[in-house]
Amino acid sequence: MAPVWTHHLYKRHLSTASNSQTPNSAMAKTKELSKDTRKSIVDLHQTEKSESTIGKQLGVKKSTVGAIIRKWKTYKTTDNLPRSGAPRKISSRGVKMIMRTVSKDPRTTRGDLVNDLQRAGTKVTKVTISNTLQRQGIKSRSARRVPLLKPVHVQARLKFAREHMDDTAEDWENVMWSDETKVELFGINSTRRVWRTKNTELHPKNTIPTVKHGGGNIMLWGCFSAKGTGRLIRVKDRMNGAMYREILSQNLLPSVRTLKMKRGWVFQHDNDPKHTARATKEWLHKKHLKVLEWPSQSPDLNPIENLWRELKVRVARRQPQNITALEKICMEEWAKIPATVCVQTW
Repeated sequence: MAPVWTHHLYKRHLSTASNSQTPNSAMAKTKELSKDTRKSIVDLHQTEKSESTIGKQLGVKKSTVGAIIRKWKTYKTTDNLPRSGAPRKISSRGVKMIMRTVSKDPRTTRGDLVNDLQRAGTKVTKVTISNTLQRQGIKSRSARRVPLLKPVHVQARLKFAREHMDDTAEDWENVMWSDETKVELFGINSTRRVWRTKNTELHPKNTIPTVKHGGGNIMLWGCFSAKGTGRLIRVKDRMNGAMYREILSQNLLPSVRTLKMKRGWVFQHDNDPKHTARATKEWLHKKHLKVLEWPSQSPDLNPIENLWRELKVRVARRQPQNITALEKICMEEWAKIPATVCVQTW
């Protein structure tokens, strides 16, 4: 196979030959020969006829006949060859350099990479950097927020996974999950989109009311199982151990009865100091409650996080305008979440 540069050279000379003998070549594009005509040129050439004779017989310029024959001799075809396009601005060595950089530090900015290449003698734009990385399968994406894990946390999570690797779906369905969350007024609404016509962006239906600092928030405690949502309450004061135990007394056990949890059900809460306090442990022991041992720094393992997201999306759709309405809507939407959604959270 001929080198690529010979292909470029051939195309350049073919264009030059055609344009040099075509009147008004700058204004008119030479008509491409049909596949049959190109084949006839090759067939006649193989009978040892001259380029001039072939041109006269087929009504084709001699220069074009010569170009077709040279193409056939070089590539063994008269078909149009795939065009390589403009040469890459970043050499293969440069691509390897930026790939090493982003692999080592994914937070590297496009500006940093532009400067790195410029110091190496290659001047490119940020768009070129993006296109180059995309061709390598690398795209800029938002970094996920995850708990900060120390080695001890990693080991604890690994231990938890190993201990529960063989648990059945029925085992997990018998867990009562719990947690607290903060719901902002106007918090999640900022991500919403609207369908509207031109110049109606300020119509009340097409806007999202905003105030400084999110307009306030409320703290909620809730629980749920595969059978549905348990109770949801607003925590109005700063929660301490005594308040937490009161919440469990008034809301956890009634939720268990309402959802008709099976005997041997398991209670889950995280390792917040209020949850792990001696008085709380004694209360749980006195009530004969089995508690799921939970690894620290693992909110991402708790399926209630997905249910909180579901709640906040539902609340945002109703656009509460004040804290009182926010609390009311939270309670209403929590009660509406069906058991099918609860099962899908893990």
